[in-house]
Amino acid sequence: MTSNRARLGVIVKGWPRLSETFIAQELVALEEAGLAFEIWSLRHPTDQKTHPLHDRLRAPVNYLPEYLKDEPLRVLKGFFSALTRPGFAAAWRAIRADYPRDRTPNRLRRFGQACVLARELPPETRGLYAHFLHTPSSVARYAAILTGVPWSFSAHAKDIWTSPEWELREKLSAESHGATFGATCTSFGAAYLKDFTDTPDRVDLVYHGLDLARFPAPPQRKPRRPGDPIKLMSVGRLVEKKGFDRLIQAFGLLPASVDWHWTHIGGGALKDELQALARTQGVAERITWHGPSDQPEVIEEMRAADLFVLPSRIASNGDRDGLPNVLMEAASQKLPILSTPVSAIPEFIDTGTHGILTDDAPTSLARQIEAIAASPENAQKMADAAYDRLVSAFQMHPGIAQLKARLTQMLSGGP
Repeated sequence: MTSNRARLGVIVKGWPRLSETFIAQELVALEEAGLAFEIWSLRHPTDQKTHPLHDRLRAPVNYLPEYLKDEPLRVLKGFFSALTRPGFAAAWRAIRADYPRDRTPNRLRRFGQACVLARELPPETRGLYAHFLHTPSSVARYAAILTGVPWSFSAHAKDIWTSPEWELREKLSAESHGATFGATCTSFGAAYLKDFTDTPDRVDLVYHGLDLARFPAPPQRKPRRPGDPIKLMSVGRLVEKKGFDRLIQAFGLLPASVDWHWTHIGGGALKDELQALARTQGVAERITWHGPSDQPEVIEEMRAADLFVLPSRIASNGDRDGLPNVLMEAASQKLPILSTPVSAIPEFIDTGTHGILTDDAPTSLARQIEAIAASPENAQKMADAAYDRLVSAFQMHPGIAQLKARLTQMLSGGP
């Protein structure tokens, strides 16, 4: 950093969150690389557990009013403070332009949170960095206009694919107080966002990668003989884009000759619906629902499993995965992978080389599970190749160095 006073404000949806290990990994690495920042969270935590990574972070964590009505005095102080700022007129024009296109309480909430943030930011703050391009970046943009500091973002998946085009253009153009730069974790997403920029170098491709120092060495896997029970596992929220409904339907199509058990880790809104589907398919007794788990628990399950399955698909609202970190975590334990060619997953997995990618139809998933169960040696050969690819091209450190350089440049007032 150029100065110990060149402080960064990091804006996140919620802190800590079990499902956002990639954010915790990045922030811990940036802090350990010497970047000073404070976290500003739009929501309080709801998970009952945390990852060990969260305990390593030393940065102060602040919580903005989750709902404006819950802290009216704090919100009023923020708004009246905003009125006195030179940037208020421009910020007011921005919200007046945005609200007719997104006439929701959520839009007004983000402006109110931005007013509180602008008032409460430490005076030495020299820039803002938002994780996710939708609501956290809206708060960052309004607060940046009010305070006159630059802002930046990291975009991931849902925030890219469910944001309207007008908003992407607003946040990626200098004329509309857009971000100084944005990072995104897939080549697929970067190419899409560049179409909305006034200059393509406003968007960087920064793979999350893995910090392999946090993971045990892969286990010495004993060859599973064809016909032996196959232990399947998945990690992911129970939401439409993860495709677990299709996977459960696939289980109902597996022949009696395949002896299997599936373990799922994660929570989500579709839990009751998917468990009911499992009963309808007659496979409920072969499934273990673990619920949300911390990373050591996830890795322990991966080390005991025979196949990792992530049947990602494009949801009805356009939401989709980027490059899920759980695929790299599975590769770190040399666990064979079955997934789909959605979004950026092929950037890590070449089908037939590092794992198998198939379409998300239940018949296709069932056919591939049966084939993998019948050929464990070939599955393990692909898992070994995925581990080699992870080590050679998807470790965390290059991305952290690139991101730190970009943030340091922003904090120093560089272009």
